[in-house]
Amino acid sequence: QVQLVESGGGLVQVGDSLRLSCAASGRSFSSYAVAWFRQAPGKEREFVAAVSWSGTSTFYADSVKGRFALSRNNAKNTVYLQMNSLKPEDTGVYYCAATLGSYYPYSDEYDYWGQGTQVTVSS
Repeated sequence: QVQLVESGGGLVQVGDSLRLSCAASGRSFSSYAVAWFRQAPGKEREFVAAVSWSGTSTFYADSVKGRFALSRNNAKNTVYLQMNSLKPEDTGVYYCAATLGSYYPYSDEYDYWGQGTQVTVSS
């Protein structure tokens, strides 16, 4: 079992930065790939980024490539999503999710989810 807790969301202006954290509890977190998804009001949940269990491989949605950076510290059981040059379309609830083994850009592949953290980008 893995429990995930997101933090770091907030209200920012266009062009600002935020760093989200996903803190995990439970054994063998370093065996899990972790992804971030987001959901805007009235829209489907969408994939944002994922990192391999080792942290050596990352994958990003085209909409955030070059602006967002994902990293993890397995010693601290934490994954970080650095978000730069934020845009209004980045607004939504951001969820981290974990799955054993490889990462995927599909929410159905993830077994564990956090409760989400709100990110609002104001123009």
